[in-house]
Amino acid sequence: MREAMINPEIVHWARQRAGLAPADLADKLKQKPEKLLEWEQGKSRPTFSQAQKLAGQLRVPFGYLFLKEPPTEALPIPDLRTIGSHVSPELGQDFRDLLNDVLFKQEWFRDYQLEHGQSSLEFIGSWSLDDDPSDVAADIANTLGVVAALRKQARNWEQYLSLLIEKAEAAGIVVMRSGIVGSNTTRRLSVDEFRGFALSDDYAPLIFINAADAPAARLFTLIHELAHLWIGNSGISNMPLGDVEGAHHQRKEEVFCNQVAAEFLVPKTEFLKDWQVQQSLLDNCHALRKTYKVSPMVLARRAYDCGLIPREDYVVFYLSEVKKHKDKKGSGGGSFNLNLKVRNGVLFSSAVVGAAMEGTLLLRDASRLLNISKVSTLNDFAKSLNIG
Repeated sequence: MREAMINPEIVHWARQRAGLAPADLADKLKQKPEKLLEWEQGKSRPTFSQAQKLAGQLRVPFGYLFLKEPPTEALPIPDLRTIGSHVSPELGQDFRDLLNDVLFKQEWFRDYQLEHGQSSLEFIGSWSLDDDPSDVAADIANTLGVVAALRKQARNWEQYLSLLIEKAEAAGIVVMRSGIVGSNTTRRLSVDEFRGFALSDDYAPLIFINAADAPAARLFTLIHELAHLWIGNSGISNMPLGDVEGAHHQRKEEVFCNQVAAEFLVPKTEFLKDWQVQQSLLDNCHALRKTYKVSPMVLARRAYDCGLIPREDYVVFYLSEVKKHKDKKGSGGGSFNLNLKVRNGVLFSSAVVGAAMEGTLLLRDASRLLNISKVSTLNDFAKSLNIG
């Protein structure tokens, strides 16, 4: 059979881009790993039929396999991930497919909002990097209607996060949370690549939070991404709280949005009053996490930034917290409808299901927007949203 004169370098590039180990890709192709490595090393070549299947599993156009060198793939939004002392990994195909899916959803929702007479949201891009982060944090709280009592009434960080998301969506901001691509549980997102991203838009602003991140860290990510919207800035974020050495090398937007998030969640004036100098860092964090509904990691970073603890103490504490998270195993689970609402956001889900129930959106298109494989599940999902 005729061999496909593919470029071995492209095969290697595409496999790494797809995040697949040689054995995993070989298994999908029903080939021996040794045969796949021969294709990557140019020692042998697949048939045209095998090459077409290879391109399909690697999620690249068939023609890519014949290119002289890997193509440069520009991202549709800015990559604002940390630079300097922290080197961010290349964004893989899972992230790129996720981003394209979310952009598709945002485009539909924007049209939906305009068709239903939604006026532009004045808070989007209403501040700049030259403003005081404390003022931006205060404006976010004021716009969303977040008062001190909201934090106090929350039982824990998880409920506080849910309450803040409800406030954000009530203001017109779609908030999506997921640790997978679409509804594909085999395509898990990597927190090493990104923690979240913001898509700024006057009519359909959107925030995506990587649910693969440490549970309590998602609260900080939410406010960080809200800050991006307040300065009218789209972008992908992955700024670790533990990086205390390379701040002067980091993107100005990321440093600014972290400052806004820190002030929103742990106001400096209030924090300085609550901090007990005579107590240890661990005791302070244990006591104040109940007050502020944030993780000990966020409190320790706030203490460091406020000059309450030395850098050495913070780094040791941070590394200890990171290890704790890595040692924990997620429980997973949850109902299908609940997971679907979290992944797509209640605001977006309600718009899609509502349009489908009204007959202005085809059921198959609604299913595609929500990443539902079976149209028959829409009615059940509509009931969970109190629609229909």
